[in-house]
Amino acid sequence: MLIVNRDDERPIWQQLLDQAIDNITTGKWPPGELLLPSRELAQLIGVSRSTIQSVYEELFSRGYTVTSRRGGTRVSEWTYKPHSADEIPAQGPVLPELPLLKTAIGHSHSWFGNKEHSKDEIDFSPHEPYLDEIFQNNWRQSFLQATNDADLDSWAYGDAYGFLPLREQIQRYLSLERGVHVSVDQILLTSGAQHSLDLIAQALLPEGATVSVEDPGFPSAWMAMKYRRKNVVSVPVDEHGLCVDCIHPESALVYVTPSHQCAVGVIMSEPRRQQLLHLATEQRFWIVEDDYDSEFRYRGDPLPTLFSQRPQNTLYMLSYSKMIAPGIRMSALVGPKEAIRQLARVHELTYRHLPIMEQLTLTHFIENGHFMRHMRKVRNIYRRRHAALTKAVVSTGLSERFRLSGAETGLHMLLEAEPSLDEAAVTSAALERGVRIYPLSQYGLESKRKGWVLGFAKIDEVAIKEGIERLAEILLKK
Repeated sequence: MLIVNRDDERPIWQQLLDQAIDNITTGKWPPGELLLPSRELAQLIGVSRSTIQSVYEELFSRGYTVTSRRGGTRVSEWTYKPHSADEIPAQGPVLPELPLLKTAIGHSHSWFGNKEHSKDEIDFSPHEPYLDEIFQNNWRQSFLQATNDADLDSWAYGDAYGFLPLREQIQRYLSLERGVHVSVDQILLTSGAQHSLDLIAQALLPEGATVSVEDPGFPSAWMAMKYRRKNVVSVPVDEHGLCVDCIHPESALVYVTPSHQCAVGVIMSEPRRQQLLHLATEQRFWIVEDDYDSEFRYRGDPLPTLFSQRPQNTLYMLSYSKMIAPGIRMSALVGPKEAIRQLARVHELTYRHLPIMEQLTLTHFIENGHFMRHMRKVRNIYRRRHAALTKAVVSTGLSERFRLSGAETGLHMLLEAEPSLDEAAVTSAALERGVRIYPLSQYGLESKRKGWVLGFAKIDEVAIKEGIERLAEILLKK
């Protein structure tokens, strides 16, 4: 018999339904059992017939009962009876080991710097740009404007290439600021460098393809390729950039950061650039040109891109992580039409499209002039902080024992040490003194070079001076 509890907060129909399901699943109402007619059961319990009809309809819709015009409502013959908890332990499926993922994530955490329970007061992070409340207010304004302007069509499935007005803004920016002249169907919007590289690995490279990467270089580049089962080989970097002579002869792709090498900070020399472009044409491999922070150049204008010289072989990566903020997760991949079309097809299958509000907001942010004003402002800030870091390294005497490179472009420099130096011990000692520095070894695949990648975007001139002085006290004692 079903019972109504008037003190129960649940609706009466829900109480009766829960009791009926319990009776069926525990076997109190065995398969084939005929249930009382709804009118009769309603009178016995003291509820309306419509309540019982709702319960019976729900039991039928969930498959607990079957009905017929003459046979009434019966418990289903195939009702599943679960085993007792003692027979089957309450455990889910066994997760695969995924050793490549475990290794990649571990390396990524080390590279970014695990900041849990950190003691650092001065963080020379090379990963994060300068942000302030003015940026946040302008972004909020653009977000509210984008929200107000969005019509119902904006919330439908979007273009796998990305929001067209945003691609048009990027097209204009590339033409005016970087000398890269492309059509909008040569631009694919992605959510960051790793996303771009993952699409490239899926869409443009065969299974097991050989990929050459800078060493030391951008760890996420080789992590993404390795996780997609590509054969990753390292290519050393010297004072002229990527050593083109060392590129693997079977390479299907070469990843390079020519305008400001990701770890060492050097600019790829013009002879090396031409050598790489000619080799790519001869051997028909892809060049992935990651132009992640070349907008910040302190001597002259930004350098010409590889893409502008050899567009048929080059995929150009533009990211807003350093130009604005990594949190907006927006970047662009530029290349030949056919290659971008193939990338867009994979993007449509695996991701469908990027979130619309972020695209709308960035479009408004650019159209309203906030982006260019932000760029002018941060360029001046970075120029002062770049000069402060350079001056501090010289004034403390560190430049006499360690080599400083990357002092022309970007948001970080390299303070390189001899291979015999205990890099880990110095990193740990600096952290004890409240200074976080980033070991060059975390950027290396096979490279044995030692030193520290010092970012200056997030710390002011006073903190830069204090941090370098503390670091000098540690290093110059050795």
